[in-house]
Amino acid sequence: MTEHIPVRKRKGAETRARRTMTAKEGAARLGVSPRTVQRIIAEPREEFEARAQERRERAAALRASGLKYKEIAEEMGISTGAVGALLHEARKSSVSS
Repeated sequence: MTEHIPVRKRKGAETRARRTMTAKEGAARLGVSPRTVQRIIAEPREEFEARAQERRERAAALRASGLKYKEIAEEMGISTGAVGALLHEARKSSVSS
């Protein structure tokens, strides 16, 4: 029997640190609006898009190497449904799969 491995430690999985409070809670603490807190802590759009593109390319490369959806999911630490979505988006953005 294999030991359950948390998503954060799976090979290839990258998770951002979870926030300890909501934007509404932070806004109340700081005396600003929730939107101000969201703007301050948000990941820059360019970084998000670059990271998303890397994930799509990695999924497409693994699929091109002959791996099945389940194997790709295990390698990347995501669900098979997420693999399907990544490959679909990769095909839409003309990344070879």
